[in-house]
Amino acid sequence: MLFFSFFKTLIDTTVTIELKNEIQIRGTLKSVDQYLNIKLDDITVVDEIKYPHLSAVKNVFIRGSVVRYVHLPAAAVDVALLEDATRREAANNAPKATAAAR
Repeated sequence: MLFFSFFKTLIDTTVTIELKNEIQIRGTLKSVDQYLNIKLDDITVVDEIKYPHLSAVKNVFIRGSVVRYVHLPAAAVDVALLEDATRREAANNAPKATAAAR
């Protein structure tokens, strides 16, 4: 759930999504769900000459399972907050030692 929470903070930010089929789509992040399905508005294809059929598309819904990378602007990432959230999630998921094992 860490990434879901993190991506929710990026709503209305311009991101670039790289798909597993190597298409890169840049647009404004409008929504994300727990499966990391992504909705982008006002999209442009990074290599429009290679994919001219996508030039007429303005809004997309991208299934989370086809995403390879999400490229974010550096200014949009609060590194300290993300590191703290990562530590907390790791601590919550760590196996608990039982009294008998001590």
